[in-house]
Amino acid sequence: MPVRGGTPAGRAVSYDLLVVGASFAGLACARAAALEGLRVLLVDKKPAAGARLHTTGMIVKDAVDTIPWLRDVPRELVQPIEGVRLYAPNLTFADLRAPGYYFWATDVPRLMEWMVGLVRAAGAELRFGALYTGARRGRDGEPWSVQLGSGETVSCRYIIGADGPHSRVAKSLGLSQNREFLFGVEHEYARADLEPNYLHCFLDARLAPGYIGWGFAGVGVTQVGLARRVAHGTRQGRLDLAAFLRKIDGHIRPDGAPLSIRAGMIPCGGRLPHVGGPGVLLVGDAAGLVSPATAGGIHTALHYGEQAGQAVASFLRGAGQDPAAWLPQTYPDFRVKRALRTIFERTQQDWAYNMLLRTRAMRRLGEWVYFHSKGAAVPAGSTRG
Repeated sequence: MPVRGGTPAGRAVSYDLLVVGASFAGLACARAAALEGLRVLLVDKKPAAGARLHTTGMIVKDAVDTIPWLRDVPRELVQPIEGVRLYAPNLTFADLRAPGYYFWATDVPRLMEWMVGLVRAAGAELRFGALYTGARRGRDGEPWSVQLGSGETVSCRYIIGADGPHSRVAKSLGLSQNREFLFGVEHEYARADLEPNYLHCFLDARLAPGYIGWGFAGVGVTQVGLARRVAHGTRQGRLDLAAFLRKIDGHIRPDGAPLSIRAGMIPCGGRLPHVGGPGVLLVGDAAGLVSPATAGGIHTALHYGEQAGQAVASFLRGAGQDPAAWLPQTYPDFRVKRALRTIFERTQQDWAYNMLLRTRAMRRLGEWVYFHSKGAAVPAGSTRG
């Protein structure tokens, strides 16, 4: 049973579940487990959930449809976007849509703080500025002894690693670690001249090898970014966002200096092979649950984070198996999207995509990648500006 009062001298504070990382996956997991009655501690080295973000914060309609509490997100934190404008390297474009489909651009820092409120309301304890440094246990079934950077030790019955693409939990406990990455940079501007209601996506083999550039009107800001594939074993690749902004000036024209800049590594290799063991499980980016085709991972983070929290609660009550033994088998394997990424990387030549974007087949493929359904592509347009 967890300790619910003061801490006895010489003993670690005890919890049922320790969640490492106040990510989308970590917050969803902590909330779900706390609602099931577990005593939950969530720790994160950042000063706040919305600090030092590495995500654009785009949430797909599928997530809103399948995660009921997302419908309670305050409307001022989201901006619906209904279409994708896909640009060839020569800046001709096709407008892609799917009836009834949309994305949510979000005010990510405020959205994360709103989620923190849900987690606290569910009864979980959150500690920011708390660095996970390692864990050890005796025989299987005995509590984990977890060391924090402050020197404090806490005891828990289960650990969830939701601590991002370079997971300390994975490294310290011998689980698989991400090896394949994109590196992305995004600027936020107060104002910009662009066509609203579109996610603008730009193909360019020189500026964005292995991925794309993008821009869209978000919540009170315009977000413009660029990402590329990085070589195995490197921490990041060079990105020339200034050159990208010059190229797209006729389509997206920011006014003034950026209000903020975010950058980070995005795993793109798909689900990792070994993401759990007795009493420990990885979710979200830590488990590689990011689409290799679109680099989208919020939907899978929220869904499987919540599933993990509920499954751990069932296991600790004696009503189910350790989720590390079965839940990873339900994680998406992204087999088709990994194949698409490989094909894209091997065929990304500007002249080829200038031609391909004119074809109906290419536009249908774009609709499937972005909307997971049949859409209604508008024929490619001409260069403007």
